[in-house]
This record gives sequence, C-alpha cells and structure tokens, in this order.
Amino acid sequence: MGKYATVTLWLTLVLAVNGPALSQPANANGSNAGNIPVELVRYEKEFSTARLEPARMSRYSGVAVIFKGTDDLHYYAKPETAPAAGFELKVEAKSDDFEFGQAIFPKWHIFTDGLSNKIEVYSGQFTVFVPIETVTTPAKTTAGNVEVKISGIACTSMVCLSPFEKTLRANIDISQSASWKQVILDSTTEPATMVKVVRGPEHSIWFALPLALLAGVILNIMPCVLPVIPLKVLSIFEQAKESKARCIALGLSFCLGILLFFAGIAVLNIILRLGYGSAFQWGDHLRRPVVVIAMSILMVVLSLFLFGVVTFIVPPSIAGKAKPRKGYAGSISMGLLAAILSTPCSFAILTAAFAWAQTQRLALSTIAILLIGIGMAAPYALLTSIPSLLKHLPRAGRWTELFKQTMGFVLLAVAVWLVTVLPVERQTAVMYFLVILSFSIWMWGGWVDLTTPQPRRQIIRTIAVIAAVSAGMWLLPGPTPSQIDWLDYNRPLVDNALREGRPALIEFMADWCMTCKAVEKTVYSRRDIARLIKRKGVITVKADTTLSDSPATIDLQQIYKEPGVPVSILFIPGTDTPQRLHGLWIGGKLKELLESLPDVKTDERKGFKIGENQG
Repeated sequence: MGKYATVTLWLTLVLAVNGPALSQPANANGSNAGNIPVELVRYEKEFSTARLEPARMSRYSGVAVIFKGTDDLHYYAKPETAPAAGFELKVEAKSDDFEFGQAIFPKWHIFTDGLSNKIEVYSGQFTVFVPIETVTTPAKTTAGNVEVKISGIACTSMVCLSPFEKTLRANIDISQSASWKQVILDSTTEPATMVKVVRGPEHSIWFALPLALLAGVILNIMPCVLPVIPLKVLSIFEQAKESKARCIALGLSFCLGILLFFAGIAVLNIILRLGYGSAFQWGDHLRRPVVVIAMSILMVVLSLFLFGVVTFIVPPSIAGKAKPRKGYAGSISMGLLAAILSTPCSFAILTAAFAWAQTQRLALSTIAILLIGIGMAAPYALLTSIPSLLKHLPRAGRWTELFKQTMGFVLLAVAVWLVTVLPVERQTAVMYFLVILSFSIWMWGGWVDLTTPQPRRQIIRTIAVIAAVSAGMWLLPGPTPSQIDWLDYNRPLVDNALREGRPALIEFMADWCMTCKAVEKTVYSRRDIARLIKRKGVITVKADTTLSDSPATIDLQQIYKEPGVPVSILFIPGTDTPQRLHGLWIGGKLKELLESLPDVKTDERKGFKIGENQG
C-alpha cells in the first residue's frame, strides 16, 4: 500500500514552469562562456538550475551537467519509485560531431515523504557526467555543438511540479580536454559499462480510457469501500420487495452520489489548471494530518455501525412521513460516502489512469476522471436497472449479518493503517481518542433507546458528548512544541553541573506512562515554568525509563531508590538532599522551588558547555 501511495505523490498542486533553452557559446579553452545556469523548475522559494561544463571523469572526456538548487526540491533517481513510468531524472546528450554514451549519475540519497515511504532522490547540488565515446567527424574539426536534454519531474516535501523537459546547448573543443575540470562522482558505474535505460511505453487513448473505467470498477473491492457494499446491497434487497421502479430509482441515486464526487474532482481540476496552472493530486489530502485523523474517525464510526454497537432508530411516525425523501437523499449520500472512502485505498491501476489524465488536454483529462466514477458506479447501475439479477444473489440471512461484522473488522484495520500514516508523535494520542470516541458512541446509542425516559436519555447522551469532545480537545491537537531544551539522561552531566554550581532537573518518564504524558502537558508545557528554568540556568535532563535495561531505569532504582514514574528530581547546589516531586500535581511546587533559585546572567548561561560535560 505504501508503494502505491508513493506512486501517487507526483499528482499534487503544481505551478508549471517551462523556461526557454539557453544557447551557450564556447570560449578559447572550450568551456561555456559564463557557464550561465538555466532554471529547470521553481516553486515559491524552492528552485533548481543546471548548467553545462566540459569535464573529464577518470580517463574519459565529456560534458558535466551541474545541478544546483534548494535541498527540499528533489528529483527521482529510480524508475521503480518515480511517480510514473519515465519520470525519473534523465540526462541525454547528442551532437552531430560527437557520439555520447549513457549518462553517469552520482549516488542518490534517501528522502522520506509524507507517508513515511523511503525514496531514492537527487537534490541540492550534484553533477551528472555524460562521456564522449567517439568523435564522429575527426577530419573536419575537434569542436562541435552539443545538446543536452534534461527531463523528469521535481517535487518538494509538500508539492510536486509538472513534468518538465529542458534543452541546454553549448559548443566544446575536445582538443582542449586536457585542461577540463576533473569530475569525481560517488558512483560505482564506469562509462564503458553503463546499461542503456529503455523508456516505458506511452499509454494511448484507447488503452488509458478503458483503464480509467476499469480502475473505477476495481475501487468497489478496495478494503475501504467493500464494507459499505453490504449496507447498500441489503437496502436493494429491501427495496426490491416494494417496486421495480423504486429499486431502480434508489440504485441510480446511489450511482449519482458516486458521480458527484468524481465530478467535483473534475471541476476542481479544471479550476486549478485554468486558474493556477496546477493539477489535482489524487491522495494529496492524505498528507494532511487533520484529514487522515478525520478519515480514521469515520472508519471507526462505520465499523461500530457494522458491529451493531449503535443504531439510530427513527420513530415510525417520522419515518413514515419522510421515507421517500430520506430514501433518495440517503442513497446519494451513501454513494458519495463510498467514493470518499475510496481515496485512502487507491489501487495502482487507479493511480496510473489518473496520472495519465493529468498529462492530457483538459477535455480529455476531465473525461478520464469522470470515467473513473462511471466505472465505480457501473455495477450498481447494472444491478438496480435489471432487478431480475437480484434473484441470483444469495438470500439475506445470518450470513449477511456475519459479513457485515467481518467488514467492520476490515474497517478497523484500515483505521489502524491510517493512524500509522500520521507522524509518530501523534499516533498514540489518536489511538486513545478513537477508543474514547468508541465508548462515547456506545453510550449514545447503546445505553438508551426510544423507551428510555427523556431526562435520563438526555443526561446519558450529554455525558457521552462531553467525554468525546473533552478527549478530542486533549488528544487531537498534537504535541505542543517543547519550550524546554531537554538533554538525554547522562549521570556525569548532572554531576558536572552541580560542580559548576548549576541546578539540575531530571524528569524520569516512560512512553507507556499516561501520567508522565499528563505531566508533560500540565507542567513542562507551561510557559512560566519554561521561563523560570531558562532564567535560573537550570540544566534539564529527560530520563527515559521505557526499557528495563536503559541507564535511566537502572539509576532510578539503584541510585535514586524510586519505585516508579513519573518523578522529577531537582538538584540544588549547596544542598545535600534533592527535591523530589511525585505524581501529576507538581506544577505549583516546582514553580515555588524554581523561584527560590538565584537568577543567572545570560553570559553565564552560555558558559555551560554541554559537549564537555557529556564527554
């Protein structure tokens, strides 16, 4: 799944940049006049340029393509991890006077994208060398024109730019090669052993459009969408008992909901391309923690419905009056929900179709996007337009309930996967919130029913809402950036601080300790505490006791004789006994102790050398 998510990375919002190629004349020694760089791509403050320079690599003469740009903007090094076939960085040289070999690239480095996938990339400043294999017109001249074509796609950690192709031109004199700059690349490939890279085939319209249609059909068996299907199929079972016309109308309403979602994407893509020169990226929303958290919450809530933990029962009097309207609106919303749920479980074939669409004319791109929606809706349209097909489906019974509950576990698995997409520091908090939310929903629908007295029902549901909202406010905002410069635990560090007359504060904590996390939020995230620590020149040490064999855990038991965490120990110079603060409510006492310490001048704070003390 991570690989497919990586493949979708290049389709995000872009600003298309296409600059003119630059022709560079040669000077006396065969180098480019001025070595003027050509801008390849640019996005806000991120940019990358390239220039040509005659050069030598070992015993080979050739052309060096020198890239220079910001570190966050990167090119793809391997076709396997590039956004689509043929979009890895390529450098190709040609000339009427020389025959060039395959380009030699430097060693790539690893880039971690928003979904924690490891990708091989080039970025910043690097050099690509293209060797000259033979001089095709030696009797004529030793000088000649060179064209170097650079193509690929560039991305930053937030967006990917449009695919580009730029041509750089220069004139070189191979008779001057002895004076050319030597290029040293961290590459294990020699020019004579380079293997020619074959470009992937281009998709034709007659291949890509059916691919888009097939991609939509396949969406129905994605783990995120599949659990919704039994809900709709069971609805079709029920509607088929009433009338064929109503069955067809509700089925088509469900299809309309799916088409509305993809039509919305098509409209957004039109606006972006015409108004901003950008393209809509499939899956870009999954790079935003807020969206990922919302999707995981939706998965958990749907799983609770499939488990039967909670149901919303509409009184018969209301249901009887609003049934037709509710039925059509419900079918449209269910189709819209199914399409939305398809986004985190995108299949490779869907990505390929969508990627192809973004490289075509706007009209053809719009048709391809709509075809994905039509493909997803087609099975339902067929099933409901020909009600006789329902006779071939298994009869509803206990298997349908078991199937629904099985799909509930599938949704829970998808929710867990979505949580793992989040930054590591937020995953635990979100998991705890999902548990509390599940309990609150169970209270809302499972503790009361229509026979429950009104006052009692309101009290229980109010408590459920308060529990869910409070947990969300506490756990979902994410960790507050620490205002305290914590050092890793090192006992000599504390001893050296005391010898230099510095107070030292050790916070003993553990990842599995919920009270420790509460202390972090209620005490060490306070600005007044952080200001006091800085003003008093206190050395702050975080002692992680998560593992039983860590130095902090051993010292906590053997040196400090403490039975558990959380505990904070403040060492004050000139006193024999340190101050020990246990439990959660230590903020007031810690502030009082810090205020009693003398202030330290700014230059004295800077005089404490952490590296020396740790050594």
